[in-house]
Amino acid sequence: MTRMSATDAAVQVMLDEGVEIVFGIPGAAILPLYQSIMKSGKIRNYIVRHEEGGTHAADGYARATGKVGVMIGTSGPAGTNMITGLYTATADSIPMICITGQAQSHLLHKEAFQAVDIVGCATPVTKWSVLVKEPAQVPWVFREAFRIAQDGRPGAVLIDLPLDVQRGELDFDPTLSSRLPLTRPAPSAAAIERALEMLLEAERPLLMLGGGVISANATEEFRQLAEHLNIPVTVTLMGKGGFPEDHPLFAGMAGIQTQTRYGNQLFLESDVVLAIGARFADRHTGDLTIYRGQRRFIHIDIEPTQIGRVFAPDLGIVSDAKLALKALLELAHTIPARQESPWTQRVAHLRTTLTRRMDFDETPIKPPRVFKEINEFFDRDTIFVTAIGLYQIWSGQFQHVYKPRHYMVCGQAGPLGWEIPACIGVKLAHPDTLVVGIVGDYSFQFLMEEVAVAVQYRIPFILVMINNAYMGLIRQSEIAYTMNYCVDLAYSAPNTDGNTPGIDHVKVMEAMGALGRRVEAPQDIRPALEWAVREAEAQRVPVLVEVIVEREANAAMGAALNAITEFEPLPALDTATVPS
Repeated sequence: MTRMSATDAAVQVMLDEGVEIVFGIPGAAILPLYQSIMKSGKIRNYIVRHEEGGTHAADGYARATGKVGVMIGTSGPAGTNMITGLYTATADSIPMICITGQAQSHLLHKEAFQAVDIVGCATPVTKWSVLVKEPAQVPWVFREAFRIAQDGRPGAVLIDLPLDVQRGELDFDPTLSSRLPLTRPAPSAAAIERALEMLLEAERPLLMLGGGVISANATEEFRQLAEHLNIPVTVTLMGKGGFPEDHPLFAGMAGIQTQTRYGNQLFLESDVVLAIGARFADRHTGDLTIYRGQRRFIHIDIEPTQIGRVFAPDLGIVSDAKLALKALLELAHTIPARQESPWTQRVAHLRTTLTRRMDFDETPIKPPRVFKEINEFFDRDTIFVTAIGLYQIWSGQFQHVYKPRHYMVCGQAGPLGWEIPACIGVKLAHPDTLVVGIVGDYSFQFLMEEVAVAVQYRIPFILVMINNAYMGLIRQSEIAYTMNYCVDLAYSAPNTDGNTPGIDHVKVMEAMGALGRRVEAPQDIRPALEWAVREAEAQRVPVLVEVIVEREANAAMGAALNAITEFEPLPALDTATVPS
């Protein structure tokens, strides 16, 4: 056995687990680990400006690659600053490991400098939070951390390393250590057979693609199943991009916020819904009595406790999404491929008739026009990143995405500021792909210092800011309370409407070595996007296109899914199109 430091052993495990990039800030209580990373010469550390930003960068990297994102920080406030990122990753089922330094073990009960019970702080927002007490535990704790972060429903793990543990030694042979196996439950054959029967019995079936399908890299199997059975597909917010939005079977998105008009209508007309890797989150379902209606639900999820958490499905199946879809596809192939039906004709009809207008020419710019320009300018390979607010809701309603892992959104936790650091992680994962962050003016200001990280390391991406000079989602929500309190934000200077000048986002970008341009007329959006792509590539820095939009523009949303019209009886289908 080789005698080595505990941190050298930790780095050997990280390398074997495929870690090439970490984000973090060196500090006194974590320097032994950083020394081992430096000695290895095989892991690159990106120094962030705030630990929360580092967690979101690791999160973005994990979403883009499917690998475990890693963030490292020192003790005390470094760890507490990571809590929001840990929560965000766990809430959205993203594999991530945060590593914190800690005061020496014998000082933990003596209120030592920057000594905090970070394990206790992180426990509610992680899958596992652990204080390592002995050097000999280090390689095995790291192995288990990578297993837990990826096993079942993925999520975040925190490892807390006291200084004396980091400095300790152990006998460890990396060649005798290997990755721990992951659990991938297979579905019950009887349950799969019953699920297929329910779909075939239905008159208006829907397949629902959740984020778990993307996490399981099962979007291809999902598409093949939809095409063979000729069943329309709706996606959740976390599943956006998992099914091409120009596919004939795409049935939009249902929800009370991020939704399409035809998506809500088709969902409410459906009679059987097969949901895979979806949580039935409240922003998706709204009023459950309306959401459930008379339709039957089949729920497939890798996490047993997800089934029945929001409501009891008619059929629940615990399974890895990929294994379930393979089993469904194999069984479906025992019958001929199904052809066009009145239901798929209905989908095609509503997709072209029950839409929202986007071609506004007015000034101030209406937000839908911004997304019209985005859809027309950027190609299918562009990766989009967005966070929380009215701009996220408009993005979900208007933006078109065609590929899995090409639409990154913090769905459940919704932390403001997520986009900029997430863009960094996504771009490092895909350096040759255009990355575009859709941001709000207020969210931009939360972690805008991370632009300096991208400038330092020459990480180019585009930021398209929807600036309404409001905490827009809160202002719109307050309409129900007939008040408008503490949600007003000033426009960036120079202003033209008499408001007190606010922060100048373009100058902020320039002050950090990046670039920016402000747009106030709809015809100037596309030239600004062209300029941004050209300059980002040439200068290798982030570039901001700030679009000043109508201040009091609202997004369409409510308390429940709303049917625009009562559904029509399905028309008789020409028998010439139906296989005998």
